[in-house]
Amino acid sequence: MSDWDNVTIIGQKARVGGGGPRETVARTQGQLNAARRAGAVVGIEKKYGTANTKSNPEGQRLTKLDATDDVVTVKKLDASVGKAIQQARQEKKLTQKDLATKVNEKPNVINDYEAGRAVPNQQLLGKLERALGVKLRGKNIGEPLFAKKK
Repeated sequence: MSDWDNVTIIGQKARVGGGGPRETVARTQGQLNAARRAGAVVGIEKKYGTANTKSNPEGQRLTKLDATDDVVTVKKLDASVGKAIQQARQEKKLTQKDLATKVNEKPNVINDYEAGRAVPNQQLLGKLERALGVKLRGKNIGEPLFAKKK
């Protein structure tokens, strides 16, 4: 009844087709190209939702946008706000780089805001208002942030 010649393999080596090659993950573009040259089976999938990455809310918004039928244009900053930023910055004799350093942003972000190309960010607008002392949101754009008392 007992068959001492058959061996049952349990664990990693018990794959279908014997102990075939293990699946490897190419982490760089060079490794991926080498696998393609070698004729290996290459599958390219972008993995989402890993534990250590910071989620990108912009991607979620774009996914929601893809799900809708109508196309909505992204809200841009009003040109009057850009002009107000530029005027206030020049009155304080600041360069775009100086202003960017004051509000912990990159100079090209300030450039985009002044040109009216930026998508408005309320947090950044608040920082710019405090740094320049000028209203950039709501009514009376371009007026001093704190009116002088009589």
